[in-house]
Amino acid sequence: MPQTVDQFGTACRAALKAEPGPAGRQKVCTLLKEVLTDDQFIKANFNDNTPERQILYEDPELGFCVLAHQYKGPKESSPHDHAHSWAIYGQVAGETAMSDWELISPASADKPGKVKHKSKYKLTPGIAHVYNEGDLHSPSRVGPTRLIRIEGTNMEKVKRFKFEPV
Repeated sequence: MPQTVDQFGTACRAALKAEPGPAGRQKVCTLLKEVLTDDQFIKANFNDNTPERQILYEDPELGFCVLAHQYKGPKESSPHDHAHSWAIYGQVAGETAMSDWELISPASADKPGKVKHKSKYKLTPGIAHVYNEGDLHSPSRVGPTRLIRIEGTNMEKVKRFKFEPV
């Protein structure tokens, strides 16, 4: 059944309130997989002018955000976490090569942390993945991609530390 972004946000809130923590996030991940294949939902939230980061929904009670991301060409990110928050990435179109990293030494405000490569996998249309607090990852895109990402809090307001591969 097609749904709006507000209906999706409300369903995510219900899942997170019923089961705070990783179990609720897995339920949100399942909800996300459903909208990743909902053509009407995607058409309503993406177009040729969708920017790299666009907040579609920010929950007034729990503070999580649902975002549309559109990358028109290649883009690679350094290893990172989401500080005290979590994120769920869901692939709409294109492909993202995702790497997971193991923490070797923690980061601080004055020095980057050190990480070691752990694994690599692909996010393809319809695939979603949860990254809990402290999970280190790095996405890489070789061509145009679209994804929906859910952040536990608006990451534009969060200071994050840097990490370097060893």
